[in-house]
Amino acid sequence: MLSIIQAAGWPIWPLIACSVLALALICERFISLKTARIAPPKLLDEAITVSSRSLPTPDVVNQLAQSSALGEVLACGLRAFNNNPQCTEADLRATMEGTGRAVAHRLEKYLNALATIASAAPLLGLLGTVIGMIEIFGSQVGTGGASQAMGGGNPAQLAHGISVALYNTAFGLIVAIPA
Repeated sequence: MLSIIQAAGWPIWPLIACSVLALALICERFISLKTARIAPPKLLDEAITVSSRSLPTPDVVNQLAQSSALGEVLACGLRAFNNNPQCTEADLRATMEGTGRAVAHRLEKYLNALATIASAAPLLGLLGTVIGMIEIFGSQVGTGGASQAMGGGNPAQLAHGISVALYNTAFGLIVAIPA
């Protein structure tokens, strides 16, 4: 793997940085967006059971809010009802929708950064491809000798330029596709 990175040249380093950052963001989102942290399976049933007998105490509501994202939305509705038992269904819905939007915004954290990496990685790969092509054409320019005029460029430089181009293109796609 190290030989591939060395063969790809300097354009591979921004792609490696993007891949490390994308992997970190994917892992963080995977851990943060587990079902148990967002909407535990029995939470809604427990909240309905507790609130069907009487209004829950502020301690129970605070505990509900800290349990998960869904718990935070449900707790907001219970708090609104505790503060104003005469509130209408529309008021209660508006309060819960506002909290739901705030929770959804928090759940979408880092997705813009991941999308930026996903769109930048192929462009970085393309940059490496262009640099490889420049090396290919640079290897074909000679000092003006007869063999150069006949198209006899340096095959080693030609192969190196092609490898830089292909490695960077492939690595840009490898980073972008999962991101």
